Amino acid sequence: MQVTTSSGKYSIKHYPDQVKEWKKEGNFFYFYCTETILEVRIISDKIIRFRYAADGTFQRDFSYAIADNLEEFPEKFNIFEWEETFEIRTAAIRIFIARENMRITITDLEGQIINQDELGFHWQYYLQKGGKIVYCSKLIQDKESFFGLGDKPTELNLKGKRFENYGTDAYGFQAGTEPLYRNIPFYYGLHNGIGYGIFFDNTFRTIFDFGGEREDISSFWARGGEMNYYFMYGPSLLDVARSYTRITGTAELPPLWALGYHQCRWSYFPDSRVREIADTFRKRQIPCDALYLDIDYMDGFRCFTWDNERFPNPPKLLSDLENEGFKTVVIIDPGIKVDPNYEVYKEVVQNNYACKRADGALMEGDVWPGKCVFPDFTNPGVREWWSSLFRNLISTGVRGVWNDMNEPAVFELGTFPEDVRHDYDGEDVSHRKAHNVYGHLMSKATSAGLKKYVMPQRPFVITRSCYSGAQRWSSVWTGDNISSWEHLWLASVQCQRLSVSGISFAGSDIGGFIGEPDGELYTRWIQLGAFHPLMRTHSASNETGFNQEPWSFGETYEAVVKKFIELRYQLLPYIYTAFWQYSEEGTPMLRPLAFVAQDDENTHYRHHEFLCGDHLLVSHVSEQGMKKKDVYLPKGKWYYYFNDSTYDGGKIVTVATPLEEMPLFARAGSVIPQFPIMQYVGEKPIESVFLHVYYHNEVVLSRLYEDAGDHYAYKNLEFNVIHFKQASTVQQLKLKRRQAGDYEPGYKTYTVIVHGLPFVPEDYIVDGEPFPIDSSKIGKGTVEITIDRNFEELIMLMP
Repeated sequence: MQVTTSSGKYSIKHYPDQVKEWKKEGNFFYFYCTETILEVRIISDKIIRFRYAADGTFQRDFSYAIADNLEEFPEKFNIFEWEETFEIRTAAIRIFIARENMRITITDLEGQIINQDELGFHWQYYLQKGGKIVYCSKLIQDKESFFGLGDKPTELNLKGKRFENYGTDAYGFQAGTEPLYRNIPFYYGLHNGIGYGIFFDNTFRTIFDFGGEREDISSFWARGGEMNYYFMYGPSLLDVARSYTRITGTAELPPLWALGYHQCRWSYFPDSRVREIADTFRKRQIPCDALYLDIDYMDGFRCFTWDNERFPNPPKLLSDLENEGFKTVVIIDPGIKVDPNYEVYKEVVQNNYACKRADGALMEGDVWPGKCVFPDFTNPGVREWWSSLFRNLISTGVRGVWNDMNEPAVFELGTFPEDVRHDYDGEDVSHRKAHNVYGHLMSKATSAGLKKYVMPQRPFVITRSCYSGAQRWSSVWTGDNISSWEHLWLASVQCQRLSVSGISFAGSDIGGFIGEPDGELYTRWIQLGAFHPLMRTHSASNETGFNQEPWSFGETYEAVVKKFIELRYQLLPYIYTAFWQYSEEGTPMLRPLAFVAQDDENTHYRHHEFLCGDHLLVSHVSEQGMKKKDVYLPKGKWYYYFNDSTYDGGKIVTVATPLEEMPLFARAGSVIPQFPIMQYVGEKPIESVFLHVYYHNEVVLSRLYEDAGDHYAYKNLEFNVIHFKQASTVQQLKLKRRQAGDYEPGYKTYTVIVHGLPFVPEDYIVDGEPFPIDSSKIGKGTVEITIDRNFEELIMLMP
């Protein structure tokens, strides 16, 4: 132990001393010193958990983040005893534990340092509030960069900064605001071409420092709980992302309509206004799949009720909307109005489901309905009850639920006082431990209810607050942002960061929730939002009555907005494939450049560019009046999407940015599948899927995933994974197709559009049979043909 001085007060910090003994139990190793026990769990060759019992007693091994189906599958591991260290060696890494002080060094098999303790684990009693403050400090390696931590509103690279996780209703947050709504205690390190990750699974208030206090030291600590963290070795950052989602769980596929365009406002009422919005979308032929109802649809803001004056016949309204291709999403908050005549309130109180203060009084606080009580979602019985409440909403025709105010937010208090008690699945704890998972578990219970009652269709949930692992059941949005160019930039960075933090299904309030964008800002935000997995416009009510729909800014802007919403619908098969990869493999849908070109140091501080899926590179227009923009392209050849100009990567290129375009590039050699333009998912049968083939004389692989789009037959193998391989030369284009799966989609043909072909072919060959090319389908640098969807090989030869 050591005595240190801080602000004139003395506190005792405890450090592990000499390791006195050790033992092995299966894939667990235990190391014992005077006070501390270190548990090392080998989950795989690249995933290791380090867990410390500060004073010799482990706490309950329990987590709301870890996937239920997490499997341990190390290939091999051994332990070696050296004079100064213990060494645990797996098939991928070496873990050295110092005999003198338990400090940990992790290297690759060749001895290159990946991660190294400075002081390592240490702790002190939290005399003011109880429990312990647990710390871990690491050495920052040469030129090390850091990423992750969810949607912190700052530059993508976290180097030199400090952050806090404590879910907060951060209304009108700014760049650098700390903390925000979500709590994702997971980060990446990258140095010398080596990527790794650390997930600190602790639900108390946590702090992360990446050289902010001491430029050569990174650290993370929590004001309670255990030092319990997972180390993940890449060496690629995408491999780390896969490992993290293996630990915390992968997302299920959403209904395809949820990847369409969503329109929301605080607030659309009465029902005639909702119908007017729906009718205007269809009249103007602007695609849209989801309309949202904010708190004003309720009776006095009472959850699970309808305002009988504003919405006299909800089933008829929602049925009519469904017939027009609109899914209805309604908001549900955690605050339950104190009203003895309100059935939900009576149930939550009579069944002892409400959170209570330390002295046994109900936790009461004002939110939208006035005085409210709050269900304790850490109680599994409460979660089951909450799930059952969605039966009536679903029977009315609701298809999605929006959980808001669940940090939890309380008007006069900010959030719950720390003395509030929670069940925590059988462990009586204070709000200090439960705070960061309150909204997380509310959305989990919500999702369970929707999944039960919308079956056999797939549920859609969106939540404001969550903890690691929420991707298993919910999407998120970045919160109450502002109509400004800075917030457009923040939206791009935050969604990239969420994506690599396990939560790809994310978006921002397009146009900004607070304030009024002009037409240019809204249009540029729509362009960015078209490449975010969740594409939703949302805005607040205001005194001027300003509306923020795609047609609100005049004909010029409406035409461009419509064009990009249409592009979103055209790209649905590509985006859905990226979601399948995320669901199946854990790869983020949005990938910062450092995650696709980590050996290129120029990418480590780039935040304007990202890949959407495997092959589309996006860089939004970030300033008012911008006429051109510098874009960094990773190595390789790239096609500018709107005119097929080609660029060599590994450098900055400059492109014009007229209002009707944005910097968007397709990887040379890729195959980008597209649907015909539709007004909503399922509007009409698809007769042919477009394959945009970008010629390249190197081998490039692409994939297309397809299933029915809105039920669970895909879990019974009713899906296809189609592999495309372009292996062209300067004298021929060769595209091979291989299919895994027997799902029968509705379309029968592909319309193949080849971009950038360096010659004009006279015919094409499909599976050995030649066909003439219609000369009218030959454009400037493009060739269009239609072929059977079951083809295996397509060849175009130089005449």
